Amino acid sequence: MFTRESKITGVLSPVERISEILFGLIMTLSITGTVSVVTEGREAVGAMLLGVLGCNIAWGFIDGILYLLGMISEHGREHILHELIQQSRDPEKTRAVIADELPSFVAGALLPEDFDAIHQRLVHMPDKPRRQVMSRQDLLGAAGVFLLVVLSCVPLMVPFLFISDPLPALRVSNAVAILMLFIGGYFLAKNARLPKFLTGIVMVILGVVMVGITIALGG
Repeated sequence: MFTRESKITGVLSPVERISEILFGLIMTLSITGTVSVVTEGREAVGAMLLGVLGCNIAWGFIDGILYLLGMISEHGREHILHELIQQSRDPEKTRAVIADELPSFVAGALLPEDFDAIHQRLVHMPDKPRRQVMSRQDLLGAAGVFLLVVLSCVPLMVPFLFISDPLPALRVSNAVAILMLFIGGYFLAKNARLPKFLTGIVMVILGVVMVGITIALGG
């Protein structure tokens, strides 16, 4: 879920942000889709809203912890990579290690002497990378993951707060969810250079299917 792209574009990459929002939406829909607010009245609505908020807070916290674990693993991998490049005396092995760290189309365009030049630059870096377990950026990323998962449920809860009749409120909430799924797919397509409208529709369909599977499996 969390990629190196975030190191280039900020704390969280656009794809990571969209993914967390979509995750929060699916968690919310899996609850609103199973609670009978229509027959049980306002009391059921209150219990449902508390359930939605509690569930998203819990999963936002868990997802934030998983993000931190991923970053700790990434820092460890970078330190091992740095030591390997520093100590390597086998040009072929060094080129292979560097190639693994580059996008395939970039690595494919480089000549052996290009890899050797990169190796020399890395070996003679004036500032050696410090070994760290966790950084301030990692904590900000985890906080961002938590907030995105939690806040994604708010638009779906708002109709129940302002519409007294549970049935229209549920329909409006579902309509908001469909719109947010479409917008998420649209912006995902924008970053991936895919057809925006079609990807938005596909995201709505996938969201509905995932919610259905979650409900069917008792999630």
